[in-house]
Amino acid sequence: MSRFDRAFAKGRPALVTFVTGGDPMPETTPAILDALVEGGADVIELGMPFTDPMADGPAIQAANLRALGAGTTTADVFHIAARFREKHPDVPLVLMGYANPMVTRGSDWFAAECRKAGVDGVICVDIPPEEDAELGPALRAAGVSLIRLATPTTDEARLPAVLEGSSGFLYYVSVAGITGMQQAAQASIEEAVARLKKHATIPVAVGFGVRTPDQAAAIAKVADGVVVGSALVDLVGEHGTEAAGPVRDLTRALANAVHSAR
Repeated sequence: MSRFDRAFAKGRPALVTFVTGGDPMPETTPAILDALVEGGADVIELGMPFTDPMADGPAIQAANLRALGAGTTTADVFHIAARFREKHPDVPLVLMGYANPMVTRGSDWFAAECRKAGVDGVICVDIPPEEDAELGPALRAAGVSLIRLATPTTDEARLPAVLEGSSGFLYYVSVAGITGMQQAAQASIEEAVARLKKHATIPVAVGFGVRTPDQAAAIAKVADGVVVGSALVDLVGEHGTEAAGPVRDLTRALANAVHSAR
């Protein structure tokens, strides 16, 4: 079984958490990742800082600017990932970001670096399924999952293309907008998850706009996983180098809510 298989096969929904690599600086990210694990996160997404994070709201935009301002590079992100893998051999780690940092040196280089660092999966926000050749074959050849996004506008005709070549889990973006700004109505999430699960053979995790344990618990009643990012990123922005404790506390509250939702 892969790390993803184990994370989603515990008889309960999984908590997927996101923070930006290098925020507030590369040296402090490992302690924040440790705090996520200690708080009970089942899967961790590590954001690759980028100058134009077009799918992200103010919280993650600000985190990208803080990380880049601290001099964070792609090499730093892979170093952080490798250090995480040494310390946490069983927790799935996903790199999430945009195409430019992933393909600028070639997809084969990026995939090889992912494999070397022990990265389990990649979410590339701005490479659609129709352009899979840009990154997908290299990742799959390296044994790294390509995790795709489905949205409220992903209809029955396009869903097979989204699922083809996707593995690890399917990330359902529950709102047609940017991260952290609004949450979809619970009824629409339930309807969408039920539709996706009719077609997907991999777990379905729901994110965008999930900030509180109560919101996470409601989604966990129907989804295989719940993704929380901006609320955790806000804590890093507020507490800076002292963020590990608050991040651990919120993660623990979210994990308890998600894991006990059913």
